[in-house]
Amino acid sequence: MVSLVSLWLPIVLSAVAVFIVSALVWMVLPWHKNDFRGLPDEGAARAALRDATPALYAIPHAAQRADFDTPEHKQKLEEGPVAFVTVMAKGAPPMAKSLSLWFVWSLVVSTVVAYLASRTLAPGTDYLQVFRVAGTVAWLAYGWAYVQEAIWFGKPWGFVVKQLADALLYALVTAGFFGWLWP
Repeated sequence: MVSLVSLWLPIVLSAVAVFIVSALVWMVLPWHKNDFRGLPDEGAARAALRDATPALYAIPHAAQRADFDTPEHKQKLEEGPVAFVTVMAKGAPPMAKSLSLWFVWSLVVSTVVAYLASRTLAPGTDYLQVFRVAGTVAWLAYGWAYVQEAIWFGKPWGFVVKQLADALLYALVTAGFFGWLWP
C-alpha cells in the first residue's frame, strides 16, 4: 500500500496544473463564450429580482408538496416560464474568493484521487495503470455531477457536454502527474 503522505507532490502539482488549465479554458479558448444568454427584457428581470436575497429560486414556486397539485400551480407551469434561478450577492462576483475556493477544491479532488489510488495500487505500478485509475476518479469528481444538473434542473445538455470535456482535460492532467510521480 502507498502512503497518502508520499503522494503530496502529485496532489499539489496536479491541483496547480488543473488551476492553470481551467484558467486557459475559461479565459483564452472561445469554448464557453455562448454558455450564458441575456433575457429578452433584462431590465424587467433585474427589477423583479432586485430585492431577492442570495438564494436558489424556483419559478413557479410551490411552498409545499401539496401546492404542486393545485390548478393554479399547474396553470403557471403550462403558461411558463419554468426556471431555476440563482441570485448572488450584489456587486461584482468575488473572483479572488472563487479562484481560491476553486484551487482548494482542486486540492480536495487530488487528495481523493491520491487516497483511492493509494488504496488500490501498489508501489511501482506502471504509469498507464496509475493514469487510468487517477484519471477515472478525477473525471468523475470534476465533471459528472453536471449530468444531474441537466436531468433535474434543466441545464442545457450542450453546457453539460462542455463541462464534461473540461473535466476530462482536468482529469488527464491529474492522471499525468500521478502516473509520472507514482512511488
